[in-house]
Amino acid sequence: MSNDKQAAKSISTGTYVLVAVLAVITGFIGVYVNLGGDGNDQVSSKLTKPDPKPVVESVSKTENSDAKPGPQGLAGLNVGQMTTFVVREEPQDIAEVTFVDVNNQPRNLNEWKGKTVLLNLWATWCAPCRKEMPDLDELKAKLGQDGRFDVVAVSIDRGGLDKPRKFLDDIAVKNLELFNNSGGKLGSDLKAFGMPTTLLLDPNGKEIGRLVGPADWKSEDAVRLIKAAIEANS
Repeated sequence: MSNDKQAAKSISTGTYVLVAVLAVITGFIGVYVNLGGDGNDQVSSKLTKPDPKPVVESVSKTENSDAKPGPQGLAGLNVGQMTTFVVREEPQDIAEVTFVDVNNQPRNLNEWKGKTVLLNLWATWCAPCRKEMPDLDELKAKLGQDGRFDVVAVSIDRGGLDKPRKFLDDIAVKNLELFNNSGGKLGSDLKAFGMPTTLLLDPNGKEIGRLVGPADWKSEDAVRLIKAAIEANS
């Protein structure tokens, strides 16, 4: 590998490490389960930093009735409970994501085209993942009723469907569907170096932001940010 490529790799790896450290410092990451470094070193440099205060631009409707507040409508909304949510400056392609449903039938994200999607990677052995499942269930119930938004929570339990099915049954999940990818590559393919990792996708299936570590997905801050993404991409 050339010196230039090595330097680029080091910089991009450092970007995600910085995000994770920031999350720890601000108290939002809690316990975060590391998956190791494989496949997690290619991170785009085109990321916007969280703004401590919402940025509101005054735009005349007669000048631009389609104006949106910043990148994908999310600028200035990664505050409070969403401080560690990192907004992409431009929508980014992600690796092809495949998994199975509760009936062990193959599924992929192309089925969600046309919707804003919160893609959550979790596992039953990950304590912070288990803690945020009820919140994600509530978020889907609150914002997913009109068909423009969905939460796709994919378990990466290598044992298959049994453990995640039992866990979701035990906590009486009512809205989330059960999905599983037991191949062990989903995390690295999506450049997620730990669990949980959550990506926000636009209706074209492109990443417009992500959050490393657990979050309070039922909070007003989370609902406000997701609503902005839905409206900006509708």
